[in-house]
Amino acid sequence: MSDAAASPASGLKLHTYASKDAQVVKCSGRLTTETSALLKTQVQALLPDAKRIILDFSEITRMDSSGLGAVIAVYVSAKKHKSTLLLVNYNQSIRDLLGLANLLSIFEQCAEVDMRLP
Repeated sequence: MSDAAASPASGLKLHTYASKDAQVVKCSGRLTTETSALLKTQVQALLPDAKRIILDFSEITRMDSSGLGAVIAVYVSAKKHKSTLLLVNYNQSIRDLLGLANLLSIFEQCAEVDMRLP
């Protein structure tokens, strides 16, 4: 299954597809106050069916505190559904934001092994 969602006025595009044992959500653009609800809605719709969700941030150009809140909200929702949420391919500024919020340890396993998607 492949699904695309967009918030064109604000510049966030989400493309969801199945990859092996996971649902991958490829995110492009800006994850900000204007767009964070789209990410939450799209990812939470995958639960409880998806036991492994991968957020691919390789094309995220900016993330603010609302975007960070959205990532944490979907992480908590995934845990409630006994699912795993992985964050991959995030840039240095997102890594710094996670570090400032003392949340890097939640996602650092992917960063340590430099997990990347094709």
